[in-house]
Amino acid sequence: MQFAGTNYAAVLLAAIAAWLFGALWYMALSNPWLKAARIDPASMKRSVAPFLVSFVAELVMATVLAGAVAHLGPGQVTIRNGIVSGLILWAGFVATTLAVNHRYQGFGWTLTLIDAGHWLGVALIMGAVIGWMGVPG
Repeated sequence: MQFAGTNYAAVLLAAIAAWLFGALWYMALSNPWLKAARIDPASMKRSVAPFLVSFVAELVMATVLAGAVAHLGPGQVTIRNGIVSGLILWAGFVATTLAVNHRYQGFGWTLTLIDAGHWLGVALIMGAVIGWMGVPG
């Protein structure tokens, strides 16, 4: 079954690439992120669950982004349109949601910038991969 001409191989590759980007992003920014999120590394519970949840969420995000790009019409699934669509969806939904949630939760802007930067990278990578791979032939 196709959803708006979705290339499911592109969705899977986009989710994998985005997940790997997230791993690198948070490894590089682990100390500032832990401080901004007010998490004591000694009290953290080690679990695979957050990694699985994030990958499933990224599969959903990639599917929705692929549908949004494909919705532009025939011949419009391009790297440029994928990146632009990812940027627009990030700015309109992800960055705004993080900013609001973090303000109500009492977190500072450092956490918002780290998390929003991660999701911006995710959206751009997904858009690029989806656009690069195009729609199924």
